Amino acid sequence: MIDDPALLARAEALVAAYAAAGRTIATAESCTGGLVAGLLTAVPGSSAVLERGFVTYSNAAKSESLGVAAALIDAHGAVSKATARAMAEGALAHSRADVAVAITGIAGPGGGSAAKPVGLVHFGLAATGEATRHVERRYGDLSRGEIRRLAVGDALGLLERSSGAPPSR
Repeated sequence: MIDDPALLARAEALVAAYAAAGRTIATAESCTGGLVAGLLTAVPGSSAVLERGFVTYSNAAKSESLGVAAALIDAHGAVSKATARAMAEGALAHSRADVAVAITGIAGPGGGSAAKPVGLVHFGLAATGEATRHVERRYGDLSRGEIRRLAVGDALGLLERSSGAPPSR
């Protein structure tokens, strides 16, 4: 769990805003390993907002749980714009949520390359009735914990900025 009062305050505000709008969230997390869902569930009343969370660390889990095509992962890599978008769309399709955020990246300290260095994180955001969004961050060669903390903050930011769609379920 992330012990960050500022992130917790943002999660509290996010839960309140989504609850007031009657919207729900699903998460699809790889490099953050469920930290976004964990932060949201630290907030009392989050059961009205967090519909479910997927921790899909392996490529097989991305395919089996979210429906991300193995061929897409083979072509673009697990850490890519295409995979992040497909993860978000898969989380939306495999849940009853109105909005889904996805995170896939390289938290280090190893595993990076020149093309995909440690600190590279891709995010996807899918919402009912909206085009899927993508954000790429290159945090740099920071500690594993710091990269994951920054990624959680950016995932919250995507959810905060989501106009969402009226609940359809």
